Amino acid sequence: MSGGGIGAAVGRALTVWRRSVSARVVVSTVLLSAVVVGAVSWLLVVQVRDGLLDDRVRSATAEAETETVQAVDRLVGGSDFDVASQLELVAAPLSQRGAVRGYEVLVARSDADPASDLTSSGSISSPGLDLTSVPRSLREHFTGSTQLAWAWTSLRTTDDDGTTSEVPGIVVGTQVQLPADGRPYTLYLLFPMEQEQETLALVTRSVLVADALLVVLIGGVTYLVARQVVTPIRLARKVAERLAAGRLQERLRVSGQDDLARLASSFNQMASNLQRQIQQLEELSRVQRRFVADVSHELRTPLTTVRMAGDMLHDARTDFDAPTARAAELLQVELDRFERLLGELLEISRYDAGAVALEVEDVDLRDVVERVVRQTATVAATSGVRVDVREPGRPCVCAADGRRIERIVRNLVTNAIDHAESRDVVLTVDADEHSAAIAVRDYGVGLAPGESAMVFNRFWRADPARARTSGGTGLGLSIALEDAHLHGGWLQAWGTPGGGAQFRLTLPRHAGDQLRHSPIPLLPADAEPVR
Repeated sequence: MSGGGIGAAVGRALTVWRRSVSARVVVSTVLLSAVVVGAVSWLLVVQVRDGLLDDRVRSATAEAETETVQAVDRLVGGSDFDVASQLELVAAPLSQRGAVRGYEVLVARSDADPASDLTSSGSISSPGLDLTSVPRSLREHFTGSTQLAWAWTSLRTTDDDGTTSEVPGIVVGTQVQLPADGRPYTLYLLFPMEQEQETLALVTRSVLVADALLVVLIGGVTYLVARQVVTPIRLARKVAERLAAGRLQERLRVSGQDDLARLASSFNQMASNLQRQIQQLEELSRVQRRFVADVSHELRTPLTTVRMAGDMLHDARTDFDAPTARAAELLQVELDRFERLLGELLEISRYDAGAVALEVEDVDLRDVVERVVRQTATVAATSGVRVDVREPGRPCVCAADGRRIERIVRNLVTNAIDHAESRDVVLTVDADEHSAAIAVRDYGVGLAPGESAMVFNRFWRADPARARTSGGTGLGLSIALEDAHLHGGWLQAWGTPGGGAQFRLTLPRHAGDQLRHSPIPLLPADAEPVR
């Protein structure tokens, strides 16, 4: 498998691990079970091994003691023989019985140098026995002791056909004294442990097979148990997703009287309550939207009449006395504001009804900014505000509804002039391969923490006691946000108390594209660090 295939497989496995509760439960249970079962099995194998070894040591030492007693009896009966005959008298019967019972025999002088070769020290052994099978440590033991001793070893032998074999074994040594020369000789019996090794291997294989079957069974049982618990949860998730998608009639099926059944009943009750409340809110919202639309339309006729009368009074104000002329001017200003408010209420009602459509064309945001600056020049001059435009010197074109984009920018600029407190207002235009943006920066009162999200609410004002220089209605930023969303764009705000604010409009260069970033940072470069 290639590196890419392995990476994809690992990615899919990680995805399943993150998303599936049953997979995590099954894998965790199997791993923990494997550890526990492995530890128990290891202890069992160790106990069996120690038992086999202990039993073999006991049987070997007992047989060595018995053979030593019989060898001493034979030496007493053959005390008139010479050394070689006595050695043969001891070794020959032992070799014959060893061939039958499966052990090897070696008789060697105890006072020989442990580092020397046993072959050169007058020893006698079973045919084919490699004399290096006797550990040096055991030979050193009998240079100063007559007590029975044993040691683990590797038993090496050579068959008649020249085949050499090596198996684990145990060497048991006892000391006897030959009457012929009075010297001590050590009788070594070397017992192979092939049978014990095979038994231990069989036990180990059986335990491993049993462990594997047990872990698989535990995994299967865990999967079944986890499925019984996770399946209702998955059904609840799917129903919750349908509810979130607007299918409020979806309900869970209730079966039984256990905890999951009671959870399903509670979920259904919650869904019913939510459905009822959402329907009530939808009805209330529908009535409210209808009321706003109806009132806005109904006010058109009296507003037209009042507008006509107001225009007549405003045109004739030079014939009135000063207080009456001032009243005619104020009436004209408020009628203008009232007319804008009705227009924006009608626009909001169209957004609420979903009856707004875009007229998309290629729009250069630099031209939009230039037109808005010209339109607001009088208001800026009256407020003592200088509007500075910073653009990259290259086209910043995007697919948009030019009229709505111009309305957004005009709302942002007039709002900045209102709150600039006679300081400069900076408009920044920029674009990259995927998006285009306009940022409006002022250095006025700014926004308190949390107000950057509330500023787009309908009729919201940071300071209700503050006068509106431009005669705003309180709906401009709400409509601007709806216009931005209609284009698939962003309208975001940043501000700090006393440090001014910045509003950023970001639009995709192509209609239908999804925004991922903006070419203009929301936090201005000249912003004071927050302490």
